[in-house]
Amino acid sequence: MSQDSTIPRVIVVTGPSGAGRTTAINALEDFGVEAIDNIPISLIPRLLQAPIAPGGIALGVDVRNRDFGVPALLDLIAALRTREDISVELLFLDCGKDALIRRFSETRRRHPLSPDTTPEDGIAREIALLEPVRAAADSLIDTTATSPHDLRAEIAHRFTRPSEARLTVSLLSFSYKRGLPQGADMIFDCRFLRNPHWDESLRPLTGLSGDVRAYIAEDARLAPFLRQITELLEFLLPAHREEGKAHITVGIGCTGGQHRSVAVTESVAAALAETGWQVSTEHRELERRGFLPRDEQFAHGGKDGRRL
Repeated sequence: MSQDSTIPRVIVVTGPSGAGRTTAINALEDFGVEAIDNIPISLIPRLLQAPIAPGGIALGVDVRNRDFGVPALLDLIAALRTREDISVELLFLDCGKDALIRRFSETRRRHPLSPDTTPEDGIAREIALLEPVRAAADSLIDTTATSPHDLRAEIAHRFTRPSEARLTVSLLSFSYKRGLPQGADMIFDCRFLRNPHWDESLRPLTGLSGDVRAYIAEDARLAPFLRQITELLEFLLPAHREEGKAHITVGIGCTGGQHRSVAVTESVAAALAETGWQVSTEHRELERRGFLPRDEQFAHGGKDGRRL
């Protein structure tokens, strides 16, 4: 984003429900931007009277806000743009109607504009309602064919200043039955580890479960496997950062993508976070099967990460 880096930035994030606003807000927060979601439009001017943190502030606004209105939002943006002490950008997350319908069907959520009817009705109404906001947007990201981690990468590309550039690492667990994840920079296979699937009491659980993780940890090959993956990544990541790369995606797969790959992904993420890397995890199969809400991400930072 080209702007005077000394002027605090205000990023207003909006778009149709299901287009990925929560993922975008979380990504901006991970990249050092203060984030506030679902804030009433009437409170924003008062909020921006206070000093803004150096990283800027992102404000999530959508039709669920109690005082949401397209004229009110556009008037707010116009008023904020007259101020010389802040730099304002309107980010609109767009998405095709069919993709939005599919997402609401997968999550079985009610659409905020059609709580008593089908999501299709609310989606059509919201797309039409937000068209003037879409037309006024400074930045538009179409998430129709974009995964959550790809959206995070795009947010980093657009909203991280060169002086703030840092390498972010996304760890993705996946199932080999469904093929390799597109766009992964590195792939690790953990199908050789002890498989909780064959224990009937553990089969319904996931690699986020302490019992599953303890079961896998009984495999003597796990500890050296984790150590060598972590050491390899700690060797490679600085080199990629020096080459100017902003984002690395590492895939970790097992047969079903539910137990071993999830546990290993969480452990590697925690180990990298302890050494200072900005890490997030995504569990493709858990999201697909409904174990996790759509777009839910796990951010690891500092020394709060989890290990097996």
